[in-house]
Amino acid sequence: MEIVIIGCTHAGTAAAQAILQSHPEHHVTIFERHDDISFLACGVALYLGGTVDALTQLHYQTPQALRELGATVYLHHNVLKVSVADHMVVARDIQTQQERTMHYDKLIMATGARHSLPPLTGADAKRVLLCKDAKEAEVVKSSAEVAVDIALIGGGYVGVELAEAYAHTGHKVTIFESGTQLLRNYLDVENATTVAKRLTDNGVTVHLNTPVRAFVDVPDHVGLRTRAGEFTFDLAVATTGFTPSTTLVESQLTCDRHGALVVNEFGQTSDPDVYAAGDCRTSLFNPTGQPAYIPLASSALRQGALAGMNACGEARLDYGTQATSAMMLFGLCVASTGLTHAAASWVVGLRPHTITWHGTWRPAFMPETSKLTITLVYDRLSRRLLGAQLLSTHEVAQSANALSIAIQNNNTIDDLAVVDMLFSPHFNEPNNYLNQAASLAVAHEREAGFKTPQFTALGARGRQ
Repeated sequence: MEIVIIGCTHAGTAAAQAILQSHPEHHVTIFERHDDISFLACGVALYLGGTVDALTQLHYQTPQALRELGATVYLHHNVLKVSVADHMVVARDIQTQQERTMHYDKLIMATGARHSLPPLTGADAKRVLLCKDAKEAEVVKSSAEVAVDIALIGGGYVGVELAEAYAHTGHKVTIFESGTQLLRNYLDVENATTVAKRLTDNGVTVHLNTPVRAFVDVPDHVGLRTRAGEFTFDLAVATTGFTPSTTLVESQLTCDRHGALVVNEFGQTSDPDVYAAGDCRTSLFNPTGQPAYIPLASSALRQGALAGMNACGEARLDYGTQATSAMMLFGLCVASTGLTHAAASWVVGLRPHTITWHGTWRPAFMPETSKLTITLVYDRLSRRLLGAQLLSTHEVAQSANALSIAIQNNNTIDDLAVVDMLFSPHFNEPNNYLNQAASLAVAHEREAGFKTPQFTALGARGRQ
């Protein structure tokens, strides 16, 4: 078969490798508009903060390596047209303007996402920058070298990470967030307040409920007009989120309200010969059991590999995502998985509740330990775990992975309270902190008059 892949960051790279390594009898053609592939945009903050010396370190695959595996790789190529009905792709070399027409048997859309900048007056000012791909990161880096005051527009994941990076390099940093809290998709209000305090304690100014209404291009500066007044900065970086890049096929294939391609459990779009992977498609969000638009590099890699294998005739299921993530913020590990309580409150059929456990990650008699906060979100009707948030100066990101597994497996708070975990004073208490947090939830439900079910999910499986 002739398999064409459009886009070669995470999803496209994973798809190409899966096909070429497992099904070398097929031919793979890749179109990528940049001059590189497999760029880890999540490492940009590390580059700006000086932890990573060069952007080349943020690439984990090369075009030449894919060519050696057997792929035909066209860099600097814009895809102009996709005809799903005709199984045809038309691309143009950005440098020579030469056009190429390819007919495919299977197509993998791995076109990713583009910046979702609100239509603000002055957004095209030269000191208003975007930061997603390698070239944009280079511009932001060089611009910041001659800047002191930097404004970050948006208090989501990227904005918070960039705030720390710039603070570490001696910049004066201000975050403007239109909503009532930072990291709205990841944390509930109490934990978000802890994050905001961590930022302010380290010199970052945080403006909540402060949407930016316009940018003003002034000599050697950029002005921001906001609800709280007007501000002037040396540089502004917009980190307001992403929109799926699906304009090539949005009128030919089924998309959701975000414009993301809707897929089935095998990664197929509404046309069975077209697969989609990464930030251009929906994902099954396991806490709700519904599709959602959740752009994550980890999901893109899994989806790309599955799309590649399934395009070759396999039938591997996509088990969905819990949107698990983590960051280090001035020495504080902030990790989350699944739904926040605020998000769960909007889901029909759920009666969400939250408990927060405070403790330490290992016994006090050890030479040192540190505080740990765990917030569990669960459904009071089924007692099923829906989400979790963890904060500690200790590395607790892998515990978020464990809770992600529990959510994917539909485990309850009762399951989590008794699940088997190791004990060593070097690593935890005799009763692991995840067991303790779940036990607190179980006790809370008992005191509230909600009886523990006779058989938990784990117990039921054990009896089968």
